[in-house]
Amino acid sequence: MGVDTAVKWGILSTADINRKVIPGAHESDKVELIAVASRDLGRAEEYASEWEIDRAYGSYEALLEDSDVEAVYISLPNTLHCEWSIRAVEAGKHVLCEKPMSRHVGDVESAFDAAEKNGRILMEAFMYRHNGQTKKARELVDEGAIGDVRVVRSCFSYSLYDLENIRLRTEVEGGSLMDVGCYCVSGSRLVGGEPEQVYGQQFVGPSGTDWVFTGSMRFPGDVFAVFDCGTALGERDELEVIGSEGSLFLDDPWHCLEPVIELRRDDGVERIEVERADSYRLELENLSDAIRGAAEPLLGRADAVGQARVIEALYRSAATGAAVSL
Repeated sequence: MGVDTAVKWGILSTADINRKVIPGAHESDKVELIAVASRDLGRAEEYASEWEIDRAYGSYEALLEDSDVEAVYISLPNTLHCEWSIRAVEAGKHVLCEKPMSRHVGDVESAFDAAEKNGRILMEAFMYRHNGQTKKARELVDEGAIGDVRVVRSCFSYSLYDLENIRLRTEVEGGSLMDVGCYCVSGSRLVGGEPEQVYGQQFVGPSGTDWVFTGSMRFPGDVFAVFDCGTALGERDELEVIGSEGSLFLDDPWHCLEPVIELRRDDGVERIEVERADSYRLELENLSDAIRGAAEPLLGRADAVGQARVIEALYRSAATGAAVSL
């Protein structure tokens, strides 16, 4: 197919996150969303009608058997991410898998092994990484705008007390670190690289999942990161990169709805505004371009495996009370 031909996409599941992804898919000329699958055909048909998607399937297997579907977005529960990524690439589909792929490094490696074996592209869906705000922040760090990086500080939290909510269910590996703290881990790694040592602490709530998680990481070159996340805290989301000559402060680092970077130095604060863009659309377009050979996937195996390795180590640290070296 030509570089300009839209990639035909399907969605596995009718999860709530889809409502943020589908509008950008419909608006893009690089993406053609043609199918959705649920474990219940009636639910799939109702959902397809609501979101103007042509084809509805009553099983995930049925969607993967659709030869017109070139790529799938997987928004299934955490514990199913790698399993269905593998099944999708083995069915010949490219995959955008919702974050976090897994808290188990071996599962992530198996998924990428399968993708490589079948010649398919697999990408973890950290949508904020595709936004111009994130790219500009990284550029400013690289240009030395704040001198030598010393500390990365981040947070992401909200309040949720419905014990039936999937985000608070242990059997699908919910919890605050998996749901929102993974962004803090990702943002810290974007700046610092891969940590040498991590230390995690958690408050486990009545659901059995971590309701509050705090972590610290040490990176090569004496760079440190600290973060907190929670499903039982007020709504907060921040990222600050602190250097020897100033800091970069992002008040909306993950959703990127109001993309502004504050460059804070001793001589004052400079507000750097970035053009607004739909991060979900950008990640779909990046993978679509990669499928057509017109771009490289922004996120690949190394980033996804590194992400899982840190999350796995943080949970191990919280369970043992000891720092974990990587």
